[in-house]
Amino acid sequence: MPYQWESQEEPVRILKLWPHQSLQPRGFVIFIGATCGMLLLPLLALLGSVLLWLLLPFPAAAVFGIWFAIGKNRKNARIMEILTLTDNLVRLERHTPKKDVKEWECNRYWARPQMHGKDGPVPYYVTLKGAGREVEIGAFLSEDERRALFDDLCRILPSRT
Repeated sequence: MPYQWESQEEPVRILKLWPHQSLQPRGFVIFIGATCGMLLLPLLALLGSVLLWLLLPFPAAAVFGIWFAIGKNRKNARIMEILTLTDNLVRLERHTPKKDVKEWECNRYWARPQMHGKDGPVPYYVTLKGAGREVEIGAFLSEDERRALFDDLCRILPSRT
């Protein structure tokens, strides 16, 4: 699961959430190497020819484009959400790739988790409501992970309605 309870003992509980990263650094190197090999294999027949130097920029541009796109995706996925629950306070911090920190806090008694089945930007959209605001939590998780997160939040923050 791309979320984990760092501390589960009262009085302070800490939950950390992050996007799933299926392509690890070693896999990235293997993928780029295999892509280079497959793109350059047809050019072996042109070794020693001027035509090789005319065609070589195209596979190089393709590899650079793939490298750039995957790198940008990996950078954008460096999001971390930290939910801290104390005896009387709920605090959510969202750390973005640009090093911005967005914060929300509420009295624990009034904090309520809510799940929006189909009306959110993603199915089973999970939010925390309290202090006159509603904030998203775990929007980058899969549907099953958002459901599990909602169940965890409901156990810890029972509804007051």
